[in-house]
Amino acid sequence: MHELIQKNQNAIQQYYMSYPLINDKHIEEAIKLELLSKKVLDLLPEYGFYEVTLSNQDYIGFIDMLVKNDDGTFDIYDFKYSNSIDNYMKSAQLHLYKYYFEQTGRKVKHLRYVFIPKIRLKQKKTESEYQFRQRLKRAINKDYQIKIKDVEYNPNKVIEWLTAAKHMSEATEFPLNEDDPFWKYSPYRDYVEKGLTYNMVTLPENKRRILTEVTRRKLWIYGAPFTGKTTFANEFPDPLMLNTDGNTSYVDAPVVPIKDEVTTTGRRTSRKFAWQVFKEYIDELEKKDNDFKTIVVDLVEDLYESCRLYMYDKLGIEHESDDPFKAWDEVRTEFLSTMRRVTNLDYENIVLISHEDSTKDILSRAGAKLTTFKPNIQEKVANKIAGMVDLVCRVVVEDNEHILSFKTTTTQFGGGRLSDLSVDSINLNYDELVDVYNTSLVDTNKPKKRKQTKIEDVDEEETQKAEIEDTEEKSKEEKPKTRKRKKREEPVEDPDVEKSAEDTEEKPKEEKPRRRRRRTRQVEED
Repeated sequence: MHELIQKNQNAIQQYYMSYPLINDKHIEEAIKLELLSKKVLDLLPEYGFYEVTLSNQDYIGFIDMLVKNDDGTFDIYDFKYSNSIDNYMKSAQLHLYKYYFEQTGRKVKHLRYVFIPKIRLKQKKTESEYQFRQRLKRAINKDYQIKIKDVEYNPNKVIEWLTAAKHMSEATEFPLNEDDPFWKYSPYRDYVEKGLTYNMVTLPENKRRILTEVTRRKLWIYGAPFTGKTTFANEFPDPLMLNTDGNTSYVDAPVVPIKDEVTTTGRRTSRKFAWQVFKEYIDELEKKDNDFKTIVVDLVEDLYESCRLYMYDKLGIEHESDDPFKAWDEVRTEFLSTMRRVTNLDYENIVLISHEDSTKDILSRAGAKLTTFKPNIQEKVANKIAGMVDLVCRVVVEDNEHILSFKTTTTQFGGGRLSDLSVDSINLNYDELVDVYNTSLVDTNKPKKRKQTKIEDVDEEETQKAEIEDTEEKSKEEKPKTRKRKKREEPVEDPDVEKSAEDTEEKPKEEKPRRRRRRTRQVEED
């Protein structure tokens, strides 16, 4: 509002640029600002000084508008985009402005507040956006008026303010004023009244960590059925398997089935969704009241489907398309936030397992169809989960050998955040996977040389740049000179040279009939 009153042509654009994205509410607010600012300008003096700074060792203030009168006195205006007129009329602000401004040797004649009303109109359910904006414009032009209120100077306001500032600077005790309306909504109220403790956050020491061993591993394994994914996860130390498909007959690790739980009490049947069961186990695992070292989630895509069904019931829909602007985001947020809790669990190993999707082909530049391999889950979700783990691995069976592949190609989803991953694949073996982590840890601790620039190097570099620029300028200056020499060779004033030049020009003309001798010879033979 202040920018518009100061006749800043880019004020509305600056308002829009202060938000990452704008919506209808921002545009409606811009309409209000633009129309109300025009009303303000119609009432204010044509000329004045804006944002005048009052500053000395005791006080700093900013006068919104300072207008000089014909008699040499000044009027002070302060803009308030508010409906709380009575509260501002009790304020000491303008009294302080007059007091400190007159200490500069000038006189203040009038103190004035300019009250710009806040508009609380809301769009009706039966209105379109266009209809609401038209009604908004009509209401601003007709029903909302700018009010200018004169304030009578009271020196006691200045004394009260200075006394209060003195008491605050000298205070050693701060008793609670429970009658203060701000206390009712204070975020610290429960800490004082209920005695809740406040856990202070302590920042770590500004010192790089020396990584001596890998304490946590997080990986996402995917592959075709019957490739040994679950069996491989069973090799990890002290595993707990959160299983969705029930295929755990050939592993000896403890298993928790993630499925719907149906209970019947008399004629009443209640259902607990598999997603709720999964979240309850995550709550229990976060307590760390167990001796497991590895948590295995098998399968991730089944959990995503369970999450969808749970959210359908919660939102009262049958599919995400029933509420396309909300449901997709609700489901994805619910799933990813819970999976982030899983990957943040404080256990040595977090293993996520998925099936492989190889149903999509891509066409290469040469025209060949290439099969892509990726986890059997939505691409947006897959990218998010990949960012939560250290490695994304694909299990492949080649010549009856089970291989764990880390590589990322145009046809294979994979990769990881381990530094200097020296191998693209290993045998499907836990010990070899541990070696991959340990090797990456050694590479991480290697000192990396960084280029450092000294002041002397900077000076030397600048002199080298200057020398290069000088040589370039000299070469540019010499280029036209060489061209001039070439041109000078053509117009020569020496008569002997001119004659030789004429001879050279006439020679090709004399040689033309000689080239036709073959034709004349043929005629003579005939």
